[in-house]
Amino acid sequence: MKLIEPRPIHEFALGIYDGPHATPKESTEGAVFLGIKNITEDGQLDLSEIRYVSEEELPRWTRRVTPQPGDVVLTYEATLHRYAIIPEGFRGCLGRRVALIRPNPKKADSRYLLYYFLSHGWRKVVEGYVISGATVDRIPLEKFPEFPAVLPSVEAQRDIAEVLSAYDEMMENNRRRMGLLEEAARLFYREWFVRLRFPGHEHARLTHGMPEGWERKALGDICSDIRETVLPEELEPDTPYIGLEHMPRRSISLTEWGQADAVTSTKHRFKTGDILFGKIRPYFHKVGIAFTDGVASSDAIVIRPTTDELRSFVLMTVSSDKFVAEASQTMREGSKMPRADWKLMTKFPVALPPKGLLTTFTETATAITDQLRNLCFQNQKLRAARDLLLPRLMSGEIAV
Repeated sequence: MKLIEPRPIHEFALGIYDGPHATPKESTEGAVFLGIKNITEDGQLDLSEIRYVSEEELPRWTRRVTPQPGDVVLTYEATLHRYAIIPEGFRGCLGRRVALIRPNPKKADSRYLLYYFLSHGWRKVVEGYVISGATVDRIPLEKFPEFPAVLPSVEAQRDIAEVLSAYDEMMENNRRRMGLLEEAARLFYREWFVRLRFPGHEHARLTHGMPEGWERKALGDICSDIRETVLPEELEPDTPYIGLEHMPRRSISLTEWGQADAVTSTKHRFKTGDILFGKIRPYFHKVGIAFTDGVASSDAIVIRPTTDELRSFVLMTVSSDKFVAEASQTMREGSKMPRADWKLMTKFPVALPPKGLLTTFTETATAITDQLRNLCFQNQKLRAARDLLLPRLMSGEIAV
């Protein structure tokens, strides 16, 4: 496949637009105000947490542009190198520090353009223009239309996108399976330990709301926070790093991580099976189990159960709505924003079931987390294979 010469990216686009440089009034419903947090590192839109713009205000926020299916959105300040495609049925506006490029369908395929933007070649182009500020880095949008891009014919783009999208479809199927498994674990926990509909509950006597034979404990009795600090110079370059940006909201699986070569400050070590809890208020409900050893942001609490048998019980307890609501009441004022206080969180009351019941729960819940871990690493391998193919397909080294 013969590639064309580098040409300015605007030649492949019908338009390039940025979002408003402000934030709308708080609204509980309306259209999506698409922010940086809604765009993942892997080229997906994550709409699990949405900021809304009201119907009355929407015309003001779409004055420059209304996102359409096939548009490729990108972040240009603070958190860079995030891209995603606007899907069918999306209704909303661009948020702060988010822009979009509307591909010319005669010259650029949206899927291919997304893969191109995720490539190392494009990243190198962008890095050559990045302006490092006192607090954040940014891409100068006024220069973005002139960034050089190397795109083959639109027919070749579609063929390449078809090959790469097959990997994405397999990863998406795995993500859906993981979502179903996580929901099954939550339902299992709620049924037994919230609604108290555990095996034999019909014959159990309740005393002060707790079944006979159960123990009244505090969270601090069954787990502890681990503060094993590590300096950047002490880390191996390939050490997995999990920051709050890698922790999905309302998911018990920590499936994404960066590399320690990006770490510039003291972090906390964690081990496979430890539980991380985002302790800054905007990141509550970022709670999950680690599938690998690594280091975590100091903005996450590393929780380790006192025994392996308690791991699933602790995981489901600290990721529950009730516990997260309780943690929000223990906040103390931090330097920038309120944070949960672990010393107060340890006082959270827990009804611990008898050993036999706990063992049965643990066996089933562990089988679920083992499946989640397997699917996580399947996706890691699929992503690595896709990323290896991407530059070879784009260079013509592998024909399609």
